[in-house]
This record gives sequence, C-alpha cells and structure tokens, in this order.
Amino acid sequence: MTLLLGLWIFILAATYTATAVFRRTAPCRPNPLPASDPATLADLARAALLSGASLPAALEAVDTATGEECTATGLALTARLLVLGSPWEEAWAHVPPRCALLRDALEPSWEDGAAPVPLLTRAATSYRSQRSHLAREAAAELGTRLVLPLTLCFLPAFIFLGVVPVIASAGLAFFGS
Repeated sequence: MTLLLGLWIFILAATYTATAVFRRTAPCRPNPLPASDPATLADLARAALLSGASLPAALEAVDTATGEECTATGLALTARLLVLGSPWEEAWAHVPPRCALLRDALEPSWEDGAAPVPLLTRAATSYRSQRSHLAREAAAELGTRLVLPLTLCFLPAFIFLGVVPVIASAGLAFFGS
C-alpha cells in the first residue's frame, strides 16, 4: 500500500515538474501575441525614459513588456551588455531587425548624451508616417489594379443588357413596320 501511495505521489510530482519545465522552455505560448511594430517599441522606451528610468532600464522594461510575444526582442541582454561596457554595435548585434528603429534612435543618446525622448518621438512619428504613405500607395495601386477586371466585367454586361436590347427593339420597330 505504501509503495502504491509513493508511486502515485511520484507520478504526480513528475507530471507537475514536466509541465512546469515545458511551460518555461516552450518557444511560444499557445496563443502568442503578434510582434510589436518598431514605433510601439519606441513608444514603450519613451514611456520608460519619461518615468525616470535609465536607458538600460528602459530597454529591460521594453523587453519585459514584449515578453509574451513569440519573437523575443532580446533587449534585456542588450541592456546588460551596455551596463557591462560593451560597444554599442556589439550590444545590439543579436536583436531582431524590428528593433533597428530603437537602436538607431537611441545611439546618439548613448554615444553623445543627446536627450533620448525627442529622438524616440521623432523616430516613431517618422516610422508611422512612412507606413501610412506606403499604405496609401498600396491602396492607390490596388485601385488601379481593380479597374481592369471591373472594366472587363461591366463593359460586356452594359453592352448586352443596355445597348443590345435598344438596338434590337429599334431594329424590330424599323423592320417590323
């Protein structure tokens, strides 16, 4: 009896441990959040800096805020490397391309001591206006691409439903009388 109870407790503990380890090592949650766009990352860093955080602490805050996304930013490692004295390029070498806006906006702040908040604001605004411009261009291109199929569909329909009956009725009226 004691052996069965011990075996049962062992199975429960092994199952609990396996699920806890799997949750920590799983690459993504079952429903991971989509990756944040670069302007959102810049806004998060700006909010952290406005609250009084240092640049490395702001990067760690952004990494924590985006921690439930499937593609990690790696900004916490960047922050630790910067604190340890790594060069700017080396500290940012491992981050994904979507963090390039954040990297480029914060480099003058880290290297030259420029105020980071206006740089982040300008970078996020520029990125959003660029995306808006690209979306408008894509919409205009879509409009021009839709004209040809609509023309090919509506022109024959107009001819068969509008012009042909008028000509047929005029022909019948002319030749019928």
